[in-house]
Amino acid sequence: MEAIKYRRILLKLSGEALMGASHNLFDKTTIDSVIAQIVQIHNLGTKIGIVIGGGNIFRGANGLTLGLERVNADYIGMLATIMNGIALRDFLSNVGIKAKIYSALPVANIIKGYNRDSMLKNLDDDYIIIFVAGTGNPCFSTDSGAALRAIEMNADLLIKATKVDGVYDSDPKENLTATKHHTISFSDAIAQNLKVMDMAAFDLCRSNKINVEVCNIFHSNSLKDSIEGNGQGTLIYA
Repeated sequence: MEAIKYRRILLKLSGEALMGASHNLFDKTTIDSVIAQIVQIHNLGTKIGIVIGGGNIFRGANGLTLGLERVNADYIGMLATIMNGIALRDFLSNVGIKAKIYSALPVANIIKGYNRDSMLKNLDDDYIIIFVAGTGNPCFSTDSGAALRAIEMNADLLIKATKVDGVYDSDPKENLTATKHHTISFSDAIAQNLKVMDMAAFDLCRSNKINVEVCNIFHSNSLKDSIEGNGQGTLIYA
């Protein structure tokens, strides 16, 4: 525990992280790798909350191109995160890790509605907490849900685990000379209009002084390095 800088973290995990490079909803090799990293930091004594996205199943933004109303598209996206949360709980259970799901949209007989007191008790009892359905409201991204839950669980750090290894001053796919930020303040990230999280999530984290680490979940030990303060990605600080 002495080497851990951040002892209570919120992991924002995209739905795409469960499918890897495959075209399936879930890719076992990818999932095994992600679960191994989560287990690694859990075994070090880290208290972990996870906000899971639903992009491998349905993205609310894509629903607009199909002619869906924004609100309904967002609700479908929330239901996708619930399905991913149920799967993630089983993936963790398969390796002997206890997990509880809390949903902003309760599903009778399947998932309980969110209750902060219950969540904190289970977190202290060494359960991994899986948060699904975002904030429970349309027009808010899962980034906003992650920021909100990080505040509510008194997290020391929000880790946004993505397919990229940090924050750049421009899109590295379009600009081969793009420069990576190893650290950057919230104020500078906002001033430079860096597309890391939506502005609502950014403002929540900045106002509540919760640092954000952006890292590539597909790099080995990326979560362990992040909680030790030696992240391979970009640290956005308040």
